[in-house]
Amino acid sequence: MAQRVCFLLKVRADRIEEYRERHAAVWPEMLEALSATGWHNYSLFLREDGLLVGYLETEDFAAAQEAMAATEVNARWQAEMGEFFESLDGARPDEAMKPLTEVFHLA
Repeated sequence: MAQRVCFLLKVRADRIEEYRERHAAVWPEMLEALSATGWHNYSLFLREDGLLVGYLETEDFAAAQEAMAATEVNARWQAEMGEFFESLDGARPDEAMKPLTEVFHLA
C-alpha cells in the first residue's frame, strides 16, 4: 500500500515569484528521476505568504528520498533551490522534508 506523505517548507517572500516560475518548467531529467525513484502523485501548493505544502505518494518515503539523493540531477536541483527557502539550518530542501503525521483520511 502506498504511503501518503505531506510536508511543509517556507519559501522566502522575496523569491516566491521565481519559485513559481522554476516549477512551471521543472527540468525533464528531474521529472524522470522523481518518477524512477518512486515519487508519485507529487504536488506542491504555495500560499501567498510562502508556506509550501508538498504531497506525494510512494511505497517507502525513506527509500524514495535515498534513491533521489543518489542522483546527479537531484544534487544540481537542490543546489539551485536551497536559496529559495527559509530556515533550512544548513540542510538541503529535500533533507528538510519532514513528513507530517496524518490524523484523518477519507478514502
